[in-house]
Amino acid sequence: MRQLFLSFLLVGTLTAGAQSTTASQVARISTDDAVERPLFKTFPGEIPYRIPAIAVNRRGELIAVSDYRPCGGDIGFGKVDLRYRISDNNGATWSREYVLAEGDGVKGSKTCGYGDAAIAADRGSDEAVVVCVTGNTVYGSGSTTRKNPNRVAVLHSTDGGHHWGRPVDITEQIYALFDQSRLGPVDALFFGSGRICQSKLIRVGHYYRLYAALCARPGGNRVVYSDDLGRTWQALGDIHTSPAPNGDEPKVEELPNGDVLLSSRVSGGRLFNIFHYLSERNATGAWEQQPVLSQKENGGIKALQNSTNGEILLVDARDNATHRPVCLALQSVPLGPGRANVGIYYKALPTNKRRAPEWEHYTAKDFATGWGGPLKVTTLGSAYSTMVQQTDGRIAFFYEEETYGKGACYTNMYVPLTLERITDGKFSALRTQLPPKAKRR
Repeated sequence: MRQLFLSFLLVGTLTAGAQSTTASQVARISTDDAVERPLFKTFPGEIPYRIPAIAVNRRGELIAVSDYRPCGGDIGFGKVDLRYRISDNNGATWSREYVLAEGDGVKGSKTCGYGDAAIAADRGSDEAVVVCVTGNTVYGSGSTTRKNPNRVAVLHSTDGGHHWGRPVDITEQIYALFDQSRLGPVDALFFGSGRICQSKLIRVGHYYRLYAALCARPGGNRVVYSDDLGRTWQALGDIHTSPAPNGDEPKVEELPNGDVLLSSRVSGGRLFNIFHYLSERNATGAWEQQPVLSQKENGGIKALQNSTNGEILLVDARDNATHRPVCLALQSVPLGPGRANVGIYYKALPTNKRRAPEWEHYTAKDFATGWGGPLKVTTLGSAYSTMVQQTDGRIAFFYEEETYGKGACYTNMYVPLTLERITDGKFSALRTQLPPKAKRR
């Protein structure tokens, strides 16, 4: 297993697996200008930050979002705010911290707190959307029921994430989607935090389609989609079945042929399932009957002795052996044991072509097998993670870490990683411009 040792706020030639690194790999690594930055710091005994979320807007600016938790615990236990920072130079420098949504901290209030953000920036406009949990109910509590649910709010920006409107409560809209399910009404749910997936292929009206996965009880994961940038949502697939009945916090991604991939948190690794479209415009199709437990497959994703939220991301890349373009999948998890050693697995998909015959019989089991890596990003205690691709081709990796001492859970860390670093030189980004010069603030 390769390891990545990152020095705090240093630019260096940080080689991965130094004993086997070639001279050409050293040359590539030395130009990637990786800088680790603690964007939201948690010190021992102070108010904690948690739950990283990140997006890149169409101008190439990064928007990093985090819970700020005066109550000291998860959203639902008391006052929680959402905070954010922006970078306009591929992560070289960042704005000060801003308030995205502020909880009132009033016991029983529907606006007591805002947390567990999921974010997307529209690829075709300056709009952006955040969906989050709101209120004073706890997801796993027996008192959280359909009549007293975990609440859902949505916020929109019209200037690329610099300023945000007031939260709009969409709780009933989301829960009502499943009221007639044979699995029974949903008592509690939330959108999987981190990155909302926006389609590159399916556009209905003004917007490309959004996909988000729900952690829900009873009945397991559900997936929803929106064709109006998160203002209204619909269920993807049959409401009477779950794509992952035993799944926990889930994420979704779009495969090159337009089908939808579910990646769900589970003890020891990830559960995968695929929604196969019959009609993209009408959003009809079906999930595979059974999700696949990746850690049980040959070359599967393993998260030793932990069950933790991670991110799934597909990017265009170049195979450095064949010089051909590929679609590269990245999956992050704490490698373990326990919540520690966050890392990234990778694999090239069979084709990057939308209409290729390889997709006709492609299954979740195919996706679950044959992963490379992983790259260990940190050797410290670490948990949730998310990522997007920057305009310079690097991966903006945003993860939780015990940066300032064991038990200081967590500082939300940003680090930009080249695909060469993640894949030990096997793949590179199709876009490789150097980061712009850092701007003074």
